[in-house]
Amino acid sequence: MTHPAPAARSFGDAELGAAAAAERQVNGVLLGKSDAVRLAFTCLLAGGHLLIEDLPGMGKTTLAHALASSLGLSLQRIQFTSDLLPSDIIGVSIYDRDAARFTFHPGPVFAQVLLADEINRATPKTQSALLEAMAEQQVTVDGVTHALPVPFFVIATQNPVDLAGTFPLPDSQLDRFLLRIGLGYPDAAAEREMLTTADRRDLLKQLLPVLDPVRLAALRERTLAIHVSPALVDYIQALLAATRRHPEIRVGLSPRAGLAVLAAARAAALLGGRNYAQPEDVQRVFGAVAAHRLVPMHDAGKDRDALARDVLTAVPVD
Repeated sequence: MTHPAPAARSFGDAELGAAAAAERQVNGVLLGKSDAVRLAFTCLLAGGHLLIEDLPGMGKTTLAHALASSLGLSLQRIQFTSDLLPSDIIGVSIYDRDAARFTFHPGPVFAQVLLADEINRATPKTQSALLEAMAEQQVTVDGVTHALPVPFFVIATQNPVDLAGTFPLPDSQLDRFLLRIGLGYPDAAAEREMLTTADRRDLLKQLLPVLDPVRLAALRERTLAIHVSPALVDYIQALLAATRRHPEIRVGLSPRAGLAVLAAARAAALLGGRNYAQPEDVQRVFGAVAAHRLVPMHDAGKDRDALARDVLTAVPVD
């Protein structure tokens, strides 16, 4: 399988340079997590939403704040709890006696970056309140549709260990997240630097925007124009097919999941400074795109991440 590409074109312009500077700035706060930070930027440029699954205290909230500050985007944080109502997220219409009409009061979902903290602590009804917002970039209240800000980027977090009082996200909700990542423990050098330097909260206050929504929109448009060869599409199709015939996978990847892999690979190529995608871009994003969409057999001896790695290993790049 060959992967012909157009002649390489330089992306060393101000927009991509600003994106690289924003990424460096986030890495300066969230130490030792450059791969996770790159995937977060990949998700944003691809126009998707991000799910971060990890233990408390690993930097999930820090990542969201650093990313929003570096990109000059407004951020709202919602702490999901079992008594949270859909109106607490979307907003509510309140009757105005003076005007003799109902006035819509927008909720925290009307932000460019929405941090949905511990999303699996809310009831399914409240979780589903985000579905239209994430899929359609809009919400509907009392029959009236309200457009959300541009960009609209959801970063949701959940704790994989503490299951008490949680409601697991259904597959339909998981599928709304383009990527799912974990942060994990920092290495010894990064942890020591965190212990001996300024508090992360103080560093967050010092961050200055190095991008803005206009240039971010331009980068998103450029992502859509990244060239994908027919041979690379063949490779993605082979990966999708492999998930559907794997003996330990009950439900493989859907065509929509294939589009997600393609979108993320394009964004990875742009961040890599290329105007064409290659197999390495697909491999870089495949686990984060695919794992949370796979449904293992009940008796599978591996978790979703291991199954995604199995598939990636089994499908050759010819």
